[in-house]
Amino acid sequence: MRPIIMTLLIIFSYQSFGNVQQFKLDNGLKIIVEEDHRAPVVISMIWYNIGSADEPGGITGISHALEHLMFKGTKKYPLGVFSKTFTNLGGQINAFTTNDFTAYYEKIAAINLDTSFKLEADRMQNLIIDKEEFNKEIKVIEEERRLRTNDNPQALTFERFLATAHLSSPYHHPVIGWMSDIKQLQVEDARTWYKKYYSPNNATLVVVGDVTASKVRNLAEKYFGKIPKQQLEERKPQIEPPLLGKKIVEIHAPAEVPLLMLGFNCPTLKTTTLKNIHAPYALELIAGILAAGDSGRVNTQLVHGKKVASSIDVYYNLFARYQTEFIIYGSPSESHKPAELKDGILAEIKKLQDELVSDTELKRIKTQIIAQKTFEKDSVFGKALEIGLLETVGLGWQTKDKYVKQINAVNAEEIQQVAKLYFNENNMTEALLIPLSDKE
Repeated sequence: MRPIIMTLLIIFSYQSFGNVQQFKLDNGLKIIVEEDHRAPVVISMIWYNIGSADEPGGITGISHALEHLMFKGTKKYPLGVFSKTFTNLGGQINAFTTNDFTAYYEKIAAINLDTSFKLEADRMQNLIIDKEEFNKEIKVIEEERRLRTNDNPQALTFERFLATAHLSSPYHHPVIGWMSDIKQLQVEDARTWYKKYYSPNNATLVVVGDVTASKVRNLAEKYFGKIPKQQLEERKPQIEPPLLGKKIVEIHAPAEVPLLMLGFNCPTLKTTTLKNIHAPYALELIAGILAAGDSGRVNTQLVHGKKVASSIDVYYNLFARYQTEFIIYGSPSESHKPAELKDGILAEIKKLQDELVSDTELKRIKTQIIAQKTFEKDSVFGKALEIGLLETVGLGWQTKDKYVKQINAVNAEEIQQVAKLYFNENNMTEALLIPLSDKE
C-alpha cells in the first residue's frame, strides 16, 4: 500500500481528520470531503474567496451581480442548460453572496455528482458574459434592491447602521451594492472580476454526503485538474481607525413602527488577539444570554416584563473575516418611546458589566447554544455550509470541532470582562428609524 500512497502524495496535498478528508490539486483547488451515508444524496458546494468586502468604490455589488451571471451559460452548456440539467435530475441548486465570499451549490442524488463537477468546472473557466444578458440582469438586481432594501425600512436602517458603524472596514457598503453603483456597472466590470477571481486557486470545493473521498478526489482531478491557476493579489488587512466617540444616524422613511439599533464594534475569531482569544466565544454567549428565545434577558425584561419593547433581538457573527458589530435591535411597544427602549437595553448591558452571570444561567445558555449548533449540522447542507465558511474566511474547517470546547471554556468572569471592554458608549453606534408618519 505504501507505494500507492506515495504516488498520490506527488499529485495531491492530502489531509485526513476523522470523517473529513482534505486534499489539494496542483492548480491550487482545495477539496474537502465529509462522508455521510445516511441517505443517497450529496451536496456539492464551491466557495470563491471573493465577496462584497473586496469591492472598491464605484463597483459595489459586482460580486453579487456576477453570481447572477454565473447561471447564464457557456459555449458548451448554453443559456438555461445549467438549471434545466439539475431540474431534470430532481436536484436543487442555488448560490449566495456575502461580504466575505460567493458560494454555489447543487444538492443531488449521489450518483449524479459527476454532472455537478462537470458543469461547475466548465463555468469556472468558460462563462459567457454577454452584454445583453448583463444589462437584463442589472435591471433584475435594481428591482431586487428596491424590494429588499429601498422599500424595506428595517433593511434600510440596517444598511445605514453598517455604513455609519464601519468607517474604513469593508463592511461599510451593502452586499447588493449602492444603487448608484449598480446603475453604472458595465459588462467589462463583470468580465474583469470573473477573470481575476474565479480560478481554482481562489476556490474551495466542499462535498458532503453519500460519497467516498477517493471518488471525489478522482472526479475533481478529472474535471477541475486542468484548469489553470491565476495570479492573485494579496488581501491587505483593513482595520478601523481609533474610535473617538459614539456614532449616531437617523433614518426617516415610511414605516409602521420605529426601529432602534445599538451596535458595538467587536472582534471576530479571525481578528481577535491571543490575549483575548476567548472574547468571540464570550460574545457568542452574551448574545444567548440576552436573546436566546423567550428566556433571554431582553425578552424577559423588556418585552414580557416592562413591556417597553414589542420585539427585540441580537446579532453577532463570530466567524466574519473582519471586525464586526455586536448589534441589539428592536421596536418599542405602542405606548413607549425609542428612548425608553434604549434605556432598557443599556440597563441590561450594565447588569452584565456589574454582576456575574449565575452558574445556572450560564449552563443553560451553553446547553442551548451547543444544541442549536448541533441541530444546524444535522443536514448535509449544514455540514457543508460550516466547512466552506470556516475554510474560506481563513479560520480553517477544523475550527468547527473546537466550538463546543471553547464555548464550555468561557466562564462568568470572562463574560463580565468582555462586556466591560466592548460595551461602552465610545464604542457604540446608534441607528434610529423614524417613521415619516410621526413627523407629518
